Amino acid sequence: MNQQIRTIADLDRVIHEPGRLMIVALLFAVERSDFLYLQHETGMNKGTLSSHLSRLEEAGYVEVTKTYRGKVPQTLLRLTGAGRKAFEEYRRKLRKAL
Repeated sequence: MNQQIRTIADLDRVIHEPGRLMIVALLFAVERSDFLYLQHETGMNKGTLSSHLSRLEEAGYVEVTKTYRGKVPQTLLRLTGAGRKAFEEYRRKLRKAL
């Protein structure tokens, strides 16, 4: 197997899924975001977005904080240090493969 193909095979599969890739890319560019912003930007419904966020949280890539803005519930999200490092590594490997 040539090196480019091997590099593609080594990509982080948690991040590589298109929906999760969109989420991680959006969160990489900001300090934190709320759920509604991610939902709007990705075009995902609540259930799909929640499912992807759960998977990213299980992997230790995203931190989810439930809070209130006044009396309105708010879900805030941010990439963890491990999430930032994983995304940077993903980008490095993808560039190398291409």
